[in-house]
Amino acid sequence: MGVLRTIAIIILVMYALRIIGRLFAPVMIRYVAKKAEKRFSEQFRQETQFQQQRRDKEGETTIDTMPNDRKSSKDVGEYIDFEEVD
Repeated sequence: MGVLRTIAIIILVMYALRIIGRLFAPVMIRYVAKKAEKRFSEQFRQETQFQQQRRDKEGETTIDTMPNDRKSSKDVGEYIDFEEVD
């Protein structure tokens, strides 16, 4: 008798979860979609602000150079001159 009761409870819980899922799924999907839309619009707004800041005035020349922080060590090794043997 206890096994049948347990199986009946499991089946009722499964059906209840299905019904609740069908009721709340559209609400959850709308919430996730609004959140994603807000995130994408904020990212787009930041990108357009960055592009507007980077725009140079017409006729202005900008030169970007790499810093000369490269230090080469003269102790790389020794050069050995060789002759090719036929």
